[in-house]
Amino acid sequence: MPEPSEGAEHVAPQFLVDIHTHILPETWPDLAERYGYGGFVKMHHQAPGCARMMIDGKFFRTVEENCWSPTARVRDCDRDGVGVQVLSTVPVMFSYWARPEDGADLARLLNDHLAEVCREHPRRFVGLGTVPLQDPELAIEELRRCIRELGLAGVQIGSHVNAWNLSAPELFPFFAACEELGAAVFVHPWDMVGKERMEKYWLPWLVGMPAETSLAICSLILSGVLERLPGLRVAFAHGGGAFPATIGRIEHALQVRPDLVGVDNPKSPRSYLNRIVLDTLVHDPEVLRYLIKLMGPSQLALGTDYPFPLGELQPGRLIRELPELDSEQRAWLFHRTAERWLGRELSR
Repeated sequence: MPEPSEGAEHVAPQFLVDIHTHILPETWPDLAERYGYGGFVKMHHQAPGCARMMIDGKFFRTVEENCWSPTARVRDCDRDGVGVQVLSTVPVMFSYWARPEDGADLARLLNDHLAEVCREHPRRFVGLGTVPLQDPELAIEELRRCIRELGLAGVQIGSHVNAWNLSAPELFPFFAACEELGAAVFVHPWDMVGKERMEKYWLPWLVGMPAETSLAICSLILSGVLERLPGLRVAFAHGGGAFPATIGRIEHALQVRPDLVGVDNPKSPRSYLNRIVLDTLVHDPEVLRYLIKLMGPSQLALGTDYPFPLGELQPGRLIRELPELDSEQRAWLFHRTAERWLGRELSR
């Protein structure tokens, strides 16, 4: 486990659960050939332990063996002191734009692989499936399979579904099914807003992603989805994106223009802070301090975005670098919040 920074209080190692990690199969069928049209990701293994994700012949991302190899992941977890990883697919694989029946087929392929990895390593991995949200009925069908047949803890979904924000009435039955089934929901930004104006500097990941996450949180709060579904357990990636920094603005807007902001839910957005979980992937100790003050440790869970370079490269380091945290607070951040959100106690 990495040593804390100089000046940080030394504390005994704790059980770490990482709620934000991504996995892919090592190989999968040629999806363009399988479905008869393009736009899907293809994995090109260019060298041992290294592959390129390609979309219609264009480069998307380089990945290494820890993106698909359970052995490599366990090795990294042992090195970094992580007890359990919560696995979910890479968001580009959502494919919400695809024909619904093809999206459902792809989701089954990805979920079967993910469930197999979890079955082979039940003490180290917990799974979140993916579902074809472009067709909510098919999404509910696959959600039920994920929970009842595959034994997954829940699902990862995108911050929007094509033209639907998460407030869309079409999606409410899906969220209701998640509550009914006790499925944890992890919301991850994808297909970033304004990306056509962000061609340089990796801005879709730096500006678009935080905006997408805030959009998703506001959509679920202001539409009344969280109010109508009090048992729904939802977590959001990247420390809630821009939402925590703008909660004051959002609340003020509700007070001064309720005719615009409070049309579906007049309750204060702050009253829902104890209903959502944020991961701790914020890269800055002062931001993490603010999140702890705003949300409380019991609403925050370690998340790293493993195995990608924009994530936290030493899991838990940011938490350890806050010397004012006591062992109880660290326990919430490292594992208790994750276990409560997942709805299961994890093996040590």
